[in-house]
Amino acid sequence: MSCVKPKPIDRRDALRRIGGGFAMMSFAGMIGESLAQAESLGGAAAVTESTPTPAYMLKDPNFKPKAKHVIFLFMNGGLSHIDSFDNKPMLTKYHGQPMPGGDLGHERKTGTLMKSPFEFKRYGKSGLEVSELFPNVGECADDICVVRSVFTEIPNHEPALIMMNTGANIIGRPSMGSWLTYGLGVENKNLPGFVVLCPQVPSTVGPPLWSSGFLPAVNQATYVSTDTRQKDFDPYKLIPNIHNDKFDITQQRKELDLVKKLDALSESETYGTAEADPQLEATIGSMETAFRMQTEAPDVFDVRKESEATIKMYGEGSTARGCLTAARLIEKGVRMVQVYYSMGDPWDAHSDIQLHRRNAKDSDQPFAALIKDLKARGLLDETIIVCGSEFGRTPVVELGGGGTHAGRDHNPHGFSMWLAGGGIKGGMTYGATDDFGWKVVDKPVHVHDIHATILYLMGIDHTKLTFRSSGRDFRLTDVSGNVIHDIIG
Repeated sequence: MSCVKPKPIDRRDALRRIGGGFAMMSFAGMIGESLAQAESLGGAAAVTESTPTPAYMLKDPNFKPKAKHVIFLFMNGGLSHIDSFDNKPMLTKYHGQPMPGGDLGHERKTGTLMKSPFEFKRYGKSGLEVSELFPNVGECADDICVVRSVFTEIPNHEPALIMMNTGANIIGRPSMGSWLTYGLGVENKNLPGFVVLCPQVPSTVGPPLWSSGFLPAVNQATYVSTDTRQKDFDPYKLIPNIHNDKFDITQQRKELDLVKKLDALSESETYGTAEADPQLEATIGSMETAFRMQTEAPDVFDVRKESEATIKMYGEGSTARGCLTAARLIEKGVRMVQVYYSMGDPWDAHSDIQLHRRNAKDSDQPFAALIKDLKARGLLDETIIVCGSEFGRTPVVELGGGGTHAGRDHNPHGFSMWLAGGGIKGGMTYGATDDFGWKVVDKPVHVHDIHATILYLMGIDHTKLTFRSSGRDFRLTDVSGNVIHDIIG
């Protein structure tokens, strides 16, 4: 009678069985340290003291990067630049008259020029003009740089959102946060390297906005809800499966070690080598981070531990909670945090631009508080704050439904974003749109240029941070992008 040596269970079957729910958490979002990629795959290794400086790191002797983190404040739906950070007196002068040059040719039928209903005021030593929608941000004028000449290609929400987040107009490319964690790794192995905060999954696009695409799965973001309907702010309710009632830490550690051994054994028997499958290794790496998160995540996501004065400074609402959480995450070493306003397209003011009042009231105080708080924590100099939308809005009224609306249509031809901290010059504007805010006329800045500048401030040459997929090298800035050196201090 022959004895047949039983083979270990399949690795994927093992992953399905173990972990008490942590596998699901790992698949849903990734975080953590970038896995070293084999040279044959064109991968990039995380930067550590024990590894050589990767080729994509800057070798500019005249610039020493200070930035280590990024916080992206995203007003999904399309903030109107001409009602916030790009004052246009000519709109007031020619209010109600036809736009010079005729019909703008938008997605929706448009009418005559419409002045901003919001008053503008100059702030700080710089005299930066900001509308009454953002008085608190205005008080931080000398810390921010408003880029008034951003443009993109497509006026629809989906491709414009994808472009702003991934540098492409199509789904499937890695997000900026994924590129950052891929290139730089993480500072804190017990927390995600890339976190997305929003009350519910934002916009009509959702997870592809923070996907790792063809990069290792370990570089995908972890999504955490900031829904303020959960009044007690309990982190154990915010983060699913962060606590395992069935297995203690020691038992979970044994399970993860077993998966590693099974992986090595299976690879050895199948391929005659102990080299692991990169995809499976990424999954196990995600589970490792989820395992370690049990000790640190409940603390960092518990905003109740902040002082009453700090909580009051940020104010109430999901954006306030997201901004405060972002500051706490950055303080603990998270590489990038993205704070979306809400689900859907809440800044999409087609019917009435006055709807911006409510959204701005939710956002203005926490945006300014984030700048002040990071400065107080000594983190503003090493953290880039980026704030904006997927596009701007038109200088003309929108027509439809048999009447004229007091709203504005989408405008990808020229809009504003502001940046602060991390090497950005404060108290300045850069670029300009025409007299009516319709399109860029001076120092055009494509989304690729914004991405290239952020990478540069983080110490990365955007032209060299690449990953080979489907037979070609890809990068965040595709085949374009120029660093905006004039806004760097």
